[in-house]
Amino acid sequence: MKIEKNKVVTLTYELRIQNENGEQSLVEVASEEQPMAFIFGMSGLPDQFEDNLNGLSEGDNFEFKLDAEEGYGEFDDNAVVELPMNVFEVEGAVPDNMLEVGNFIPMTDSEGNQLQGRVAKVTDFTVTMDFNHPLSGKELYFKGKVAQVREATKEELEHGHVHGPGGHHHH
Repeated sequence: MKIEKNKVVTLTYELRIQNENGEQSLVEVASEEQPMAFIFGMSGLPDQFEDNLNGLSEGDNFEFKLDAEEGYGEFDDNAVVELPMNVFEVEGAVPDNMLEVGNFIPMTDSEGNQLQGRVAKVTDFTVTMDFNHPLSGKELYFKGKVAQVREATKEELEHGHVHGPGGHHHH
């Protein structure tokens, strides 16, 4: 069975990114024990990611690169924001170890959207948060195998995600 719209696709892969020195580092693995499963055409993954898999069959290997703009976009300087320290206070004090550079902190914007921000810099009065996706501005190198292709169930199509192994579970 070939990969096409509304098929459930299960992949194993390794995702690497290249650093400034041209060395690749592994950032994500979908293993046989914990593969990635999604409904083709409803994955929420970058379009180019799906385009590279279109028409492959079970057992096929794949290897492709996504440029930054095809992946998670270019790095956006406007997504780096300086916030006053009191934003992070809980009951009048900032929790210990919360504001260490590199920490990810879930935050909410003025419209109530959930964002993940990374602490980029801390001074006595302000915290600089970076809301760029951690993989923005990076070329993504995918290498993997199509583990399974099957028909999606009616329920999966209605919900827009996979049920069962590798998929999304309702609690």
